[in-house]
Amino acid sequence: MIITRSVDVRGLFNPVDCRSLGVIRTELASMRRGQILEVKANKFQLYEVQAWTRKFSHAIVNVIDEEGLVTIYIEKEGKREESDTPNAISAEQLKQMLDSRRQLFILDVRSAGEFEQWRIEVRYQIDTLHIPYPEFVENPEACISRVPRGPDIAVVCANGGTSGYVAELLRGRGFRAKNLEGGMVAWGNLHQAVPVSMAVAEQAGMAFYQVNRFAKGCLSYVIGSEGEAIVVDPSRNINEYLKLVEEKGLKIKHVIDTHLHADHISGGPRLAERAGAKYHIQSADAADALYSYEPIDDGQEFRAGGVKARVIAMQTPGHTLGSTTLLVNEKCLLAGDTLFVKGTGRPDLGHMAEPWARVLYRTLFLKLKDLPDDVWVLPAHYSLLDEMREDGLVAAELGELRKNNPAMRSRSEDEFVRFILANISEQPAVYQEIRKANLGLIQVDEEKSTEMELGKNQCAALEKLGARS
Repeated sequence: MIITRSVDVRGLFNPVDCRSLGVIRTELASMRRGQILEVKANKFQLYEVQAWTRKFSHAIVNVIDEEGLVTIYIEKEGKREESDTPNAISAEQLKQMLDSRRQLFILDVRSAGEFEQWRIEVRYQIDTLHIPYPEFVENPEACISRVPRGPDIAVVCANGGTSGYVAELLRGRGFRAKNLEGGMVAWGNLHQAVPVSMAVAEQAGMAFYQVNRFAKGCLSYVIGSEGEAIVVDPSRNINEYLKLVEEKGLKIKHVIDTHLHADHISGGPRLAERAGAKYHIQSADAADALYSYEPIDDGQEFRAGGVKARVIAMQTPGHTLGSTTLLVNEKCLLAGDTLFVKGTGRPDLGHMAEPWARVLYRTLFLKLKDLPDDVWVLPAHYSLLDEMREDGLVAAELGELRKNNPAMRSRSEDEFVRFILANISEQPAVYQEIRKANLGLIQVDEEKSTEMELGKNQCAALEKLGARS
């Protein structure tokens, strides 16, 4: 075996933090197929590196473990190994089990910081135990004694590596434990299409779906009729939409982004190109874009067969200056990040929080004032699980939001601005990089996109306890 390069990562990254595996990625990026990278790691890092390697189609050709030093030999772009499914559970299977309220115990072995930032959650209480992976390595017996023996156990880590070790350890002691394949990365990429029942019920032959990327709280939409479809705010996982429209016998005609997204990589331009459709975004958000698009005009109508999606207040700025709102058949308002079931879009992405908050006030209280109370608001994001209805749809009538959404409470413009500024958290640093990626100003590969998107969205100005105005 001929070693092409060597890297020592023992002191460079958290053993269960997949964001930092870029150290290895950078080395492999400059190597040719078939060349060997020698990675010196510690025992805590072994399983995470193995899982990452398999995910990106590289091959582990040898592992040497001597006195705490683990040397891993990675062949670039080797053959991907098949997962041992009998002892694993996919993100889809886990979601189905949770939706059916099957008794299940979640054991999360990521770092404390990762666990606090983002974890597996559903609309009801689930039993979850957090024990960082290094504790299992250093004192397995003490950790095992804390795990209940009754229920089935799903073991979770960042990308399915270290959790595989823990699940195997538990099975050896008689527990019914399975590893979550792909870890929180796979969980974060899971999408679920939910029918927009209130729209479909009123128009026969119409397909209307809210596609919920529930681990991130991201929502997108597919509207179809007579063989044609409009897709709104698609994620970068464009196969989810291609598969859905194929199942429904639809061809995508228009792809629309309601605004320049900051929490995730948009799939809009790529989906439009793949489907042979037109891509639309408001030019105020995409003026610097390096890709082609068709700007949206105020009052412009988009049709999918007999379905009409009309931009009712084209300039609905505040979250961004190019924020767009779509009214579907006078019944459903695709509000983007202008208005949520609880809260509104944060106005600070352009580092102009106060001026944009004033613009947002005029949007909410002047431009949307003539919309009737029975219009259904369907947002592009949600922050809290109680924003979701029992049928899994994130939606509410506008009249309900005017009564119950704290941001829609009657107040002066100055009072509104004070309320919004008091209720926005610190903007994640990665959001500005994601905005650049969504303009085509920087190029990011699949792995980098995954790293940038980790965690729940933080797009809302959401009322904090005691922050009323």
